[in-house]
Amino acid sequence: MAVAFTEEKMNEVLDRHERWWKGTLDGPLLCVTIGGAHPFEGRSKAPWLSQSTCADFRWSPEELIETLDESLSTLEFAGDAYPRVNLDAFGPGVVAAFCGARLDNSSGRVWFFPDGEHDLADIHAHYDPDNVWARRIKSIYRAGLDRWGKTVVMGMPDLGGVMDVAASLRGTEKLLTDLIDEPEEVLRLVGEIEEAWVDAYRDFESVLHPRSAGYTDWCGLLSPTPSYVLQCDFCYMIGNPMFERFVLPTLKRDTERLDNTIYHLDGIGELCHLDSILALPRLNAVQWVYGEGKPGPMHWLDVYGKIRAAGKRMMVVGGCQDAFDVIGAIGGDGIYMSLGVGAEDTETLERLLALRK
Repeated sequence: MAVAFTEEKMNEVLDRHERWWKGTLDGPLLCVTIGGAHPFEGRSKAPWLSQSTCADFRWSPEELIETLDESLSTLEFAGDAYPRVNLDAFGPGVVAAFCGARLDNSSGRVWFFPDGEHDLADIHAHYDPDNVWARRIKSIYRAGLDRWGKTVVMGMPDLGGVMDVAASLRGTEKLLTDLIDEPEEVLRLVGEIEEAWVDAYRDFESVLHPRSAGYTDWCGLLSPTPSYVLQCDFCYMIGNPMFERFVLPTLKRDTERLDNTIYHLDGIGELCHLDSILALPRLNAVQWVYGEGKPGPMHWLDVYGKIRAAGKRMMVVGGCQDAFDVIGAIGGDGIYMSLGVGAEDTETLERLLALRK
């Protein structure tokens, strides 16, 4: 069974996403995936590619793609949605593994650990294109491109933020003390990781393009030219002066080397950095993630207002009712949401699609 999508439809979706990035799209960008639209009994024996299965090399890339194809074939893609494969299965901050950190998914989730006890001065980062994890990802890309061409977009892996990768190579607690005790060595390591990050991005890009219809990553935004969701979860634990010294310069260079970028602002501990992030002239958008147990999107209208006032677009995290509430309160211009509905919920689908008009 083939994925219900065409190259012509992909081009239409790509055009709307491009206009969203540029700030010329009237109304919101709403990616609505309809689950269970084409139920059928799958035949593939390979597991779903996830953090719990990513280290199982018994299955060929072609077998993994077969399972992904069967799952995608049960879906319909409405509004600005399109079929895509999220390659975050290899864990958040996988650049650490490309640089020699140990990938451990024994808990069902991927974590990265230093390869041993080392002084900070002895820790170096270099992207190895022949690393077992990099090779595996590239082989999955090739199998997917052979299967789908430009009707399914495969995303970049979750490369991570440079300080997040540094924490994986050094250990979080040690890195926090290093910021005070050995700041120059931290900056040296950050520079090496940034270079490794770029090398990894360009290596994967060389496999995906120009055969792929566009660029995407775990946040789901589609772009015709190089793009990425930038982040630094580590910065939750540091103040703004340290953020501006150790994190912001890399973010600025990322926005200059990539055409379209969105920052993943994760949790209330990162709000102290929002002004610095919004001051990045080439940053297109911000994704505000308020966190588990915190009030929903309607509680954060002031944050969305601040982002919009800075001339940035925003990714709003929430469900269908949140889309109705937030767009009803502040309008849809510059908003992106990724949403899911059941095949039987035609009323909700119609209401969501009406928001785009």
